[in-house]
Amino acid sequence: MMPHAHAHDNSKILWIGRLSALIPAILFLWIAFQMPALAAGKPVQISWQWVPSLNVELTFMLDGLSGLFCLIVTAIGALVLVYADGYLGDNTHLYKFFVYLHLFLYSMLGLVLSENLLVLFVFWELTSVFSFLLIGFEHTSQASRDSARQALLVTGGGGLLLLVGIVLIGFIGHTYSLQDLMTQSELLRHHDLYWAIFFCVTAGAFTKSAQFPFHFWLPSAMAAPTPISAFLHSATLVKAGLYLMARFHPILGGTPLWMHTLVVIGAVTAVWGSIVAIGQKDLKRILAHTTIMALGIVTMFLGGRTMPALTAAMTFLLVHALYKSALFMVVGNIDHQTGTRQIHEIGGLGRHMPLTALAAAMAALSMSGFPLFLGFIGKEIMYKGALTEAVYPALAVTAALIANALMAAVAAAIALRPFWGKFRSPSSVTEAAWPMWLGPIVLSSIGLGFGLIPDWVGRWLIQPAVLAFHPTKEIVKLKLFYGFNEPLLLSMATLCLGASIYWKRRAIRAAVLQFIKRLPLTFADCFDQLLQAVAWTSGLQTRTLQNGSLFRYLTIIISTILLVTGWALTAFHRFEFAYRPTPIRAWQGILVLLMLLAILVVIRSASKLLSICALGVVGAGIALIFLSFGAPDVALTQLLVETLTLIIVTMVLLRLPRLQNAHEPGLAPRLFRFSLAAACGLLVTVLLFLVGQQPVDRTITEFYEKASYIEAHGRNIVNVILVDFRSLDTLGEIIVVAASAIAGLALVRKRKDEQ
Repeated sequence: MMPHAHAHDNSKILWIGRLSALIPAILFLWIAFQMPALAAGKPVQISWQWVPSLNVELTFMLDGLSGLFCLIVTAIGALVLVYADGYLGDNTHLYKFFVYLHLFLYSMLGLVLSENLLVLFVFWELTSVFSFLLIGFEHTSQASRDSARQALLVTGGGGLLLLVGIVLIGFIGHTYSLQDLMTQSELLRHHDLYWAIFFCVTAGAFTKSAQFPFHFWLPSAMAAPTPISAFLHSATLVKAGLYLMARFHPILGGTPLWMHTLVVIGAVTAVWGSIVAIGQKDLKRILAHTTIMALGIVTMFLGGRTMPALTAAMTFLLVHALYKSALFMVVGNIDHQTGTRQIHEIGGLGRHMPLTALAAAMAALSMSGFPLFLGFIGKEIMYKGALTEAVYPALAVTAALIANALMAAVAAAIALRPFWGKFRSPSSVTEAAWPMWLGPIVLSSIGLGFGLIPDWVGRWLIQPAVLAFHPTKEIVKLKLFYGFNEPLLLSMATLCLGASIYWKRRAIRAAVLQFIKRLPLTFADCFDQLLQAVAWTSGLQTRTLQNGSLFRYLTIIISTILLVTGWALTAFHRFEFAYRPTPIRAWQGILVLLMLLAILVVIRSASKLLSICALGVVGAGIALIFLSFGAPDVALTQLLVETLTLIIVTMVLLRLPRLQNAHEPGLAPRLFRFSLAAACGLLVTVLLFLVGQQPVDRTITEFYEKASYIEAHGRNIVNVILVDFRSLDTLGEIIVVAASAIAGLALVRKRKDEQ
């Protein structure tokens, strides 16, 4: 067994991580000093105008809920930055890693501080992008690239649905401000589109927080380096979905759809994650599945509407962030010093890594809900919240009991198996460098310290967070001992059941592995097959629609226009033609006949030169028609464009080789082409008739008439529109014409032997 590839001399540890950790540390201190004001119900808010026409402001609000998340993000972020300095000290891409990590950290802060939903969505997507870069940090590894892609597709897909939900909310509420939407919660809950809004918002939250059935991406993301797992997958990224559900709780929560969905999905996620965790051997994958369990528990309690249930959600969220990030760093230390994360390959490390063993023991005791630790208090309030659930209280209690018992067994395995018993690692194993044991020690110690001062934690951290999204006169009271009651009995039952599971862990692990093997498909397999189906469909579509046939391209385009436009006309318009013939002069009629004859020549002539001349007659005839109806500017533009087009077509056609083995299509293809062309012409004719029947709206015309003279100081309205009001559009047209001219020139200059 060889040490990890990143092992290095402590004297060579770079200082970049420790220096950059000062930024989140300073932010942590500033936010901590704001907590008294937040506890008093006085949020801090700043705002700037961004897109006033869309009612979008850069508004950031620090209240109790965002304050709790900011403290978690900045505190754990600072410790992870120091930890990463030791873990990745000799990595050649260390600077890039810290840039990505800082950008993700600030994106997460922007997400929880955004008061405008559109701004929140921008930061939501930024967290997905930077998490993709962090998960795929080891870009030379195929597993890392696949895991990063999977996480991006799952969370990005949910993000797109979230955007739809936000747009629907803005459409109904006429605002994107979270504070304003809280006053319109009844309107949203009773709207006919509530179910669609709920589906879109929860889809975004469930994919980000790895809820069933989207939980499969989180264990795969363990291909990322341990500092990333300790930050993203325990305290920040996966908590974003929980934050979203908490923030939307006063806006969309309280309905039967909200409560039933969140309670059931959360319970299923928690039980499934804890069952699969007990069957794993890789320490990081064990922690990943226990993270899924914790996310399911918080989601289940966010489905409630009682003070104990929501208090349980916020308390366990804090508990989990502390012990899980510490345990991820502990596993990173083991992997870094021994070169393996397989729990059956290591043992007896306690005497060689005493500080890491101490941190693991304290974090595991908090994870199992042992008395004196904050995890014990979190478990007590968890059972109290489960008993008061408005829907399915028996399901909530059962799910919490099973999940917590399995977590207690997993915590015992993590704290005991690697560090005690027979020594099974190289004799050269030593304690990790201080940047790597500092974080686990601090975080696990906080879990113990907070357990000794629960009233302080409840008053300054949990209560402001709960009241921010569940205004009430009730007071959060966290105690180390609530007396002999049902939650205490359930806590004791959890520890006893957890000890029993740990005692029979080998048989239970074998049963779980056998059960997983018998599954015909895992959710990860379903996702992979979905990607393969998308790739196959894309290939089929490309072979069918983009096979290089110009005729097929035109057929598809014209057919689509006919179907879509024709369906819209027949479905939404009543045909009442009142044809009013416009007097036509004799020369105009002759001109139309000449154009029709020219079109027939273009179609039927075998001579390239004759077809080119007939094509010029058609273009010139259109220009004369524009001129006859009093549009000289349009006629001049048509004539210039027609002349340029004719020159290019002449140069191209005369240099093209004669087609070999050309043959006329059969009767059926010719009838199809004729029918398609006739239908397209008929559709355009009907549209022109319908447009001609409508009264002329001069609103835009009057605007341009006034603005051209007063604002643009121009006399020619068409020119003013082109160069002032539609300047960017005109520039785009010029670019298109220039690009077409360059392409035409390249085609003309291409010699026959190169074709």
